[in-house]
Amino acid sequence: MAADLRPIARALLSVTDKTGLAELAASLARHGVELVSTGGTADVLRKAGFAITDVSALTGFPEIMDGRVKTLHPKIHGGLLSVRDNAAHEQQRLLHAIPLIDLLVVNLYAFEAALARGATPEVIVENIDIGGPAMIRSAAKNHESVAVLTDLADYAGIARELDACSGALSFATRRRLAAKAFACTAAYDSAIATWFADVEFPETLTLAATRVQKLRYGENPHQQAAAYRLNDGRKGLLDAEQVQGKELSYNNLNDADAALEALLEFPRDEAAACVIVKHANPCGVATGATILAAYLKALRCDPVSAFGGVIAFNRGLDGETAAQVSKLFTEVILAPGADTEARSILAAKKNLRLLLLPEMFHGKTPSRTVKSIAGGLLVQSRDATGIDEASLICMTKRQPTEPELRDLGFAWRVAKHVKSNAIVFAKDGATVGIGAGQMSRIDSTRIAARKSLDAAEALGLRTALSQGAVLASDAFFPFADGLEAAAEAGASAIIQPGGAMRDVDVIAAADRLGLAMVFTGQRHFRH
Repeated sequence: MAADLRPIARALLSVTDKTGLAELAASLARHGVELVSTGGTADVLRKAGFAITDVSALTGFPEIMDGRVKTLHPKIHGGLLSVRDNAAHEQQRLLHAIPLIDLLVVNLYAFEAALARGATPEVIVENIDIGGPAMIRSAAKNHESVAVLTDLADYAGIARELDACSGALSFATRRRLAAKAFACTAAYDSAIATWFADVEFPETLTLAATRVQKLRYGENPHQQAAAYRLNDGRKGLLDAEQVQGKELSYNNLNDADAALEALLEFPRDEAAACVIVKHANPCGVATGATILAAYLKALRCDPVSAFGGVIAFNRGLDGETAAQVSKLFTEVILAPGADTEARSILAAKKNLRLLLLPEMFHGKTPSRTVKSIAGGLLVQSRDATGIDEASLICMTKRQPTEPELRDLGFAWRVAKHVKSNAIVFAKDGATVGIGAGQMSRIDSTRIAARKSLDAAEALGLRTALSQGAVLASDAFFPFADGLEAAAEAGASAIIQPGGAMRDVDVIAAADRLGLAMVFTGQRHFRH
């Protein structure tokens, strides 16, 4: 037997999730491993026909305090922590009749499940596992001699290795399992700490995430990357079903997430909506009577930028819409569902990724966002604010008309998802020009106007799409020049936060130009 192989003679099994337990026990029994177990786990194994040694028989001490104390015993932790090649440890072990434990199989009380189902604080506290994490840490610390299994996904691989190595496990396997074990207890403690803190910004921020997949590369081919799911209960992009297409890349996921976040501004019961994103910025957003109508309106805003982008819909994809979308080179399509005809049409586009997320409007919304900086993290409450017409303050002599008000609300929702400085022209429930990510607001306004003119020329129109449109600005206009550029591009009404030192000059310019302008009192920077 290779020097790094350790035979498994005794295993302690104590699991909350019994999935795959009988199969694992069978593989252990096949190699003559003694099975030691606790409470419900022992009952399940006995009913499956296995000979089981109760933990209380091994320790000589009964389970007490409603099972709170059963494995917290020197004979358990001595059996896990004893260094096999240490003569002093061996002498003490024999003196105190401590049996060795070579394999620990544990998964923990379902604390997060109790949280998710809205259990009472008393029930939640009883779902804080003490003995399990203690044993896991003991076994993982002593991985030179002991193997610890905390992930059901590893059961089959361990069974195969036991068969291949005559009932033994390698050091590489024990070390890999130890790493997973410490990650398991860290994530578990993180969830408990977060619940106890019960504040948005605790003194110590703990985050737990599980790797979903390794990505081909990061933003650029020389960068490595992976995607992780936060263990916060929210349904998100990483829960989507990928029906077809190449493996998702870092940029695919980043753009698809931007599309999803923008799409969530338009609940499916309001109207059909479509969001087209390129490089994490919306380049076309629209609502319509059908998703096909919404798509065609969104596409005409900037058909050049839409090439190679991500398209998201708030309703199920049908064949007619899929036929239109398939005319454009698209990296990713995201929707709650897709009918048979749509899937068949898109199947011809082998590299197109089709993601289905039925629960996109039903998931838990996180209360904060996290961004990495050099040496730390920036954490903030989520920009989840909305507006209603009653909260808007008209600052000009002319009041916006009802159609203008509707478009102002639409443009404001879109501007929230455009990188600052953000300018959005909108008309009839669709963007008609977007300026994003510029260092000055006047430049963003000019770019949005230029985009509007380019789109009109592509459609064979003589006037820019921004003629008669409304405009949303994610922050105040510091000078009147931005407002004047908006009016020159054809804007008839403006929505902006207000609050600039020169608001008086900007309002006077709006009155002089015959614009209606409303203030929201809130800003939507997005960096």
